[in-house]
Amino acid sequence: MAATPPQHPIIRGDALDFYLSQGYYRMHQDLFTCRFLPLDDDLYTVHWLRLRLAAVHYGPAQRRLLRLNEPFTVTIRPFQLTAEYEALYALYRSTITFDAPETVEAFLLAGATHNVFSTHVLEVRDKEQLIAVGIFDSGARSLAGIMNFYHPAYRRYSLGKYLMLLKTNYARLHQKTYYYPGYLVHGYPKFDYKLFPCLAATEVFDALNGGWLPFNWNTVAAHSAELLTGWPPEDLAEDNFS
Repeated sequence: MAATPPQHPIIRGDALDFYLSQGYYRMHQDLFTCRFLPLDDDLYTVHWLRLRLAAVHYGPAQRRLLRLNEPFTVTIRPFQLTAEYEALYALYRSTITFDAPETVEAFLLAGATHNVFSTHVLEVRDKEQLIAVGIFDSGARSLAGIMNFYHPAYRRYSLGKYLMLLKTNYARLHQKTYYYPGYLVHGYPKFDYKLFPCLAATEVFDALNGGWLPFNWNTVAAHSAELLTGWPPEDLAEDNFS
């Protein structure tokens, strides 16, 4: 007897684990990967990261940030898009200096009416006021951090980094093996905050050989040089990424 397909299909947890392990990541309702990023009229190399959760140990900076934010209330719930999230994101987006989608809906759904990922949201509140939101997808053994945004008036609380620690704690509590925070960009330090939770537990994806290596900057520099060397010179011309 043929099985009836689910009315609202989702990406299986083990499938998401596999694609994350191959350097893929969520974009809207799809999975993608990339090796290069055009920024400021130049081309930079992309380096995907993950944390080995069993190896995570917080140092003084991480413990200090957790203590600083103890007065706030944290709630975790299945993701449903709300006007409150959109209002906070609009406020956040009005103060940032990098390109970002116009809305949370555009970032996550892009017009889709059904979310194929298993998505949860962390809400951080100062009394009743929503001050930060962290969105993540769960696989069978992995957690992928998708989106963080926060109220600009609370900048001194480093809420973006705090949300990464909360996601790390949630993943460890639920016995995940890896937390994938996204990528950093060689020579472009704006993305380096993704190393904050625990540098010693961080791995970087070797896109040329398909494996993960302990993170260090020399490894990233060597990988970047290999990627640029292996790319056809005509494809690095300015007209191809301006």
